[in-house]
Amino acid sequence: MEPSLADARPAALVNAGDLALPPTTASPVAPDTDPLSGQPPKVEMVLPVQTAQESELNERSYRGGESSSDGSPGSPIPDDDSVVFSQLTYLGCASVNAPRSEGEALRMMSILRGQCQLPLDVTLSVPGVSEGTVRLLDPNNSTEIANYPIYKILFCVRGHDGTPESDCFAFTESHYNAEIFRIHVFRCQIQEAVSRILYSFATAFRRSAKKAAVACQQSAPLTPDSDLFIFTVSLEIKEDDGKGTFSAVAKDKDKQTFKLRAGMDKKIVIYIQQTSNKELAIERCFGLLLSPGKNVKNSDMHLLDLESMGKSSDGKSYIITGSWTPSTPQFQAVNEETPKDKFMYMTTAVDLVITEVEEPVRFLLETRVRVCSPNDRLFWPFSKRSHTETFYLKLRQMERKERKSPSSDTLYEVVSLESETERAKRKTTASPGILSGGVPSPPEDDEEEDNDEPLLSGSGDVSKECAEKILETWGDLLSKWHMNLCVRPRQLPTLVRSGIPEALRGEVWQLLSGCHNNDHQVEEYRTLITKESPQDSAITRDINRTFPAHDYFKDTGGDGQDSLYKICKAYSVYDEEIGYCQGQSFLAAVLLLHMPEEQAFSVLVKIMFDYGLRDLFKQNFEDLHCKFFQLERLMQECIPDLYNHFLNVGLEAHMYASQWFLTLFTAKFPLYMVFHIIDLLLCEGISVIFNVALALLKTSKDDLIQTDFEGALKFFRVPVPKRYRSEENAKKLMELACSMKISQKKLKKFEKEYNTIREQQEQQEAPIERYERENRRLQEANMRLEQENDDLAHELVSSKIALRKDLDNAEEKADALNKELLLTKQKLVDSEDEKRRLEEESAQLKEMCRRELDKSESEIKKNGSIIGEYKQICSQLSDRLEKQQAANRGELEKIRAKVEGCDKCSALFNKEGRVRVAATAAPPGGGEETDEEKEGLKNQLREMELELAQTKLQLVEAECKIQDLEHHLGLALNEVQAAKKTWFNRTLSSIKTVTGTQGKETT
Repeated sequence: MEPSLADARPAALVNAGDLALPPTTASPVAPDTDPLSGQPPKVEMVLPVQTAQESELNERSYRGGESSSDGSPGSPIPDDDSVVFSQLTYLGCASVNAPRSEGEALRMMSILRGQCQLPLDVTLSVPGVSEGTVRLLDPNNSTEIANYPIYKILFCVRGHDGTPESDCFAFTESHYNAEIFRIHVFRCQIQEAVSRILYSFATAFRRSAKKAAVACQQSAPLTPDSDLFIFTVSLEIKEDDGKGTFSAVAKDKDKQTFKLRAGMDKKIVIYIQQTSNKELAIERCFGLLLSPGKNVKNSDMHLLDLESMGKSSDGKSYIITGSWTPSTPQFQAVNEETPKDKFMYMTTAVDLVITEVEEPVRFLLETRVRVCSPNDRLFWPFSKRSHTETFYLKLRQMERKERKSPSSDTLYEVVSLESETERAKRKTTASPGILSGGVPSPPEDDEEEDNDEPLLSGSGDVSKECAEKILETWGDLLSKWHMNLCVRPRQLPTLVRSGIPEALRGEVWQLLSGCHNNDHQVEEYRTLITKESPQDSAITRDINRTFPAHDYFKDTGGDGQDSLYKICKAYSVYDEEIGYCQGQSFLAAVLLLHMPEEQAFSVLVKIMFDYGLRDLFKQNFEDLHCKFFQLERLMQECIPDLYNHFLNVGLEAHMYASQWFLTLFTAKFPLYMVFHIIDLLLCEGISVIFNVALALLKTSKDDLIQTDFEGALKFFRVPVPKRYRSEENAKKLMELACSMKISQKKLKKFEKEYNTIREQQEQQEAPIERYERENRRLQEANMRLEQENDDLAHELVSSKIALRKDLDNAEEKADALNKELLLTKQKLVDSEDEKRRLEEESAQLKEMCRRELDKSESEIKKNGSIIGEYKQICSQLSDRLEKQQAANRGELEKIRAKVEGCDKCSALFNKEGRVRVAATAAPPGGGEETDEEKEGLKNQLREMELELAQTKLQLVEAECKIQDLEHHLGLALNEVQAAKKTWFNRTLSSIKTVTGTQGKETT
């Protein structure tokens, strides 16, 4: 039987400890020791037990309808919204000292899983509200085994992935009088259901049955004992940019829609900031959830993996980051391309544990998204926007008797939580007149009211969308251009006048300025940023005032300001004559929005040098005043009535046009217009500024003629930039500017007039004043040269000191190397002496060995001859012995034959040759003869026996000599063999080895 998930989709896996439940007042104890004995806690393998009172209470609650209506912990409400999970095994419980310690919980989980011998199959019922009760049921007959009220459960945790406990989860609860804490461990047969179980626990702690009933009615009225806390919650979506980092995605200004790319890994970043009332402490985030669509159910939300959480560097915001893999089935809807001009909704939720609030708080954000192809051309996403919602959290301070756990601190309960959008809808629904008249659309983020405040620099969004036909045209042009970068395509000026597509601006700007091959400048930039700038304080001061309305530059110390500071600093070191001038930061910021800082620096250098912008800052702004004169002469020809009006009110060009020329309109005007002006500047030159200035004056002529001096200055400062926040107005202005024909010949003519007037003024000027002015100019040049001289002198002294230091280090190193060389030479001499000595010893040993070898060979030859002689003697003795034995045998045979032939003798001897005992007495007459004959035979026999004994003795002696000779032969052979393995040979071989090795080293 599969576990019942109550029509909820499987939740994403979460890390252990991600779902922390509301804190209680239990004092934490070290997780690994007992508080009294200091020993490790005793693991108690028990089944869940209850008192009779608890069982009676649980039975009432399980039946439903019999619980009290006050919502107190002792009377839980019916669990009609419970989620039931089957195929679970209860592994037991154990006492713990630190109920909120993840480490101890995981340790107990491992112990119980390994020691459990009698697991119990159970069914788990998890309530959907915080007033409910977790129940353990018998899977066979649904009989309740035990139950645990939600308010007593302190902590939930699951086993880490890749460990034997990955299919286990556990929760800790306060037992009996809240001084004993126990952990209950379960194993799930379906591992994927563990995440869903933990999600059900989280849902139980987020939802309140009392608030669910109130939510169907109107919001509770503000009571004297309730407080209102306002939070701003911002959502930012980041995508993998293919470079190992995640960049924020763009948000369409008109449609308020995030533009996502299919198949790209993403991150969700939530910024939470409290803006009113007493500051509440956010303890942690225990859930970041996401779901396609809007008005989704809690069961349809899916947990994301949390990467980080904590306060921002300035301590004002709480930032939560979660990873989002769109390829998972749950997010398939937001991973498929959206049809053109269509969008879909996406809901994001973040669950927070706030220290002063009894139960968790959820902020819910609904946003529009549009999914495009992953092959869409990338752009630099520095015009990013986040979705921001304001929430109104109404809290009521709880009395001590109302609290679920005793505490001396102030605790609140949630009365209501309402977003600004929900509040606006409620007000609209409550006002029929407004509904019948139509609901006005909310104003855009940057649509400010008309007031006297000037437009902040960096305002306005630039849409990244472009018609496919235009992109194809630009794609063909760029393909041809890349084939020959030295020649601009013919149709390029026409296309640039219509505006370069935002997604291509970074590439086209670099090609227009000639920075397509600037590796040397990139390396030079990396060197320049390491040097000190004399204008560092001025740069730092201006950085904070550059594009404060843009997200990329508004954060102090952020990536945008850091890159902008490095570019301005590098240019101030690169161009020592001009250095850093106020206004350069705006132009650098515009370039940074479209390309990396190295390329932005290269394009900035090109604009300053090749396009003549740095000439405006030289010679006391002499060229800038010439530009003012040219502008006034153009006004006199093209807009004579406005020119005359300015003459009447005393308004001169330098009073309103200084920033136009020095910053190229980047300081005060919306970005859409600024980017288009830079397009034209890089394509046609700095004379384009005259076209734009004349177009501005021409379109504002009717309003300017009606103003006085102060009114005209204010009009240039406030209404003119705000007028072009609309893209339509900006397009019309740029079309008018492109339609104006201002020839270079005319500008040269006006320049000559200006120079003539200046010369006349100088001639009419009193000599003293002229000399004083020239003297001031020379003094300024002298001071500048002296400063440069001081800098060079300082650099020279520093370089000399560095060289002296390097020289000293080199000398010390040379001395050390010389000492090492002398030691090496001495070692070489010693080695050569040792080599010679060893060679002499080797020669001596060789001679000794040769003599010993000769001696051994002679001894071997001598022994060989002795052995040969011994063998010859032995063979002779053997032959002689054999002959003697044969002769003896012959003699014996003769004697035996004679004895047998004699009748008398045969009677005396038997067949073996022994003397027989006389059976009868011998005859008297023949006794003497017989005795003599016997005696003769005995003597002869003795002689023969003696001779035989001597022969045997000689034979034995010969054998002994043979053995002795063989023994001497063996000893001689052993000596010869030992002589071959004597210590002389071993010493000689070792000497040869050592001598050969040292000879190689010496060589």
